[in-house]
Amino acid sequence: MRALVDLPISLSRESEVPLITQLAARLREAMLSGALAAGERLPSSRGLAAQLGVSRTVVTEAYQQLYAEGWLEGRHGSGTYVASLETPPAAVQEPAGDPPAPRPARRRRSGDVIDLSPGQPWVRDYDAAAWRRAWRRAADLPPGDYPDPYGLPRLRELLAGHLRRTRAMAVGPEHILVTRGTGNGLDLCAQALLGPGTRAGVEDPGYHVARTVFAARGADVVPCPVDEDGVIVDDLPDGLRVLYTTPAHQYPLGGRLPIPRRERLLSWARRTGATVVEDDYDAEFRYDVAPLPALHGLDPSRVVLLGTLSKSLAPDVGVGWLVATPDLVDRVAALRRAVSDRTSGPVQQAVATLLEHGDLDRHLRRMRLEYARRRAAVVEVLGPVCRLRGDTAGLHVLAELPPGLAPRIMERAAERGVLLDTTERHHLGPARVHGLVIGYGSASLAQVRRGCRIVAEMIKEG
Repeated sequence: MRALVDLPISLSRESEVPLITQLAARLREAMLSGALAAGERLPSSRGLAAQLGVSRTVVTEAYQQLYAEGWLEGRHGSGTYVASLETPPAAVQEPAGDPPAPRPARRRRSGDVIDLSPGQPWVRDYDAAAWRRAWRRAADLPPGDYPDPYGLPRLRELLAGHLRRTRAMAVGPEHILVTRGTGNGLDLCAQALLGPGTRAGVEDPGYHVARTVFAARGADVVPCPVDEDGVIVDDLPDGLRVLYTTPAHQYPLGGRLPIPRRERLLSWARRTGATVVEDDYDAEFRYDVAPLPALHGLDPSRVVLLGTLSKSLAPDVGVGWLVATPDLVDRVAALRRAVSDRTSGPVQQAVATLLEHGDLDRHLRRMRLEYARRRAAVVEVLGPVCRLRGDTAGLHVLAELPPGLAPRIMERAAERGVLLDTTERHHLGPARVHGLVIGYGSASLAQVRRGCRIVAEMIKEG
């Protein structure tokens, strides 16, 4: 790649404008004029600092400013690139005497879609070296016969340590069964705990897969209303065998079940004999405070916790976990053996290596910062035009709107290449909460900003 010093970039130490601001402005001008094209790779911070004769901190902070504004995007292990923009980000105040260049119109490429639907993580930024190492380790091991229905013993031990670190759960490998993800874990719970004619409660609005799985196993699915904090415990009926809930980040409204209500929920479960199935699907990602301890830790005898790598790493990995009492774990393992349900042995070996080397923890820390930037962009653009809920955690927010408006906006946005979701399909009965469920996991920061601006325009238009 040509050096950036071939472009008209010069910095003045005599200027009252800080070097960081000068450099950000020069790079911004180069991108506006087309001198730096979309998708072009920028030099490393160390290399550009040497070229310009400034400290590396100057370049790093200038890059961070442009990254936050949506001009740049990072690709882990391969550098920093100019973002692909349909329209440039909002204007930034330039230093006196440095007027910005005219902004050329940019057309969206054919097939360029911004996916702001919920439930999808960012899978394009991962540590390629760690990923290759994990799979080399798995490939070095000979193929096995039928995998252990409990899961790989080494992985169960490592998961116990992971849950102690991230979710404050005092569990051992005897409490853990390795699943193929949340859907598989739900189905195993349904087989072990439900049957024809039994009643299973599911949050309303809530995760439609839980309703589908429980109904497929013959249970009568009972909608359990939620409010902005989560499931309304005082409205729960007594005849439930199982209650499915998402207390860390209610799906899709985004509430976090407060401690007093958690205690009332567990008192209800003990009184009625119900089992609470806790879906911990994206609890690793909080942007205001540290994650609350898992509900499971308050009463392991009444709670089954389901976890997954689908949101924290990638859905394609196909590994999750079920945490329960050892006797229930034994029961579920016997069911798995009877129906030849299994989790791939080589995949488990690869995940174990990621955990063993600390690669998964590092990935989580990196992605937490990445998602925090995107979440901030959603709040900045949509916060002034509608009420947002659930914006302190996870990979999605709820934009509350008047009844009937969200479906119209979803259709109009799709015509402009922005994919959205509404609350309607998450209700079992008539919709009580109306709005757009906006995911920011699978789109780049620049795409999130651009998509949210389109949505904000439509909300203003009504």
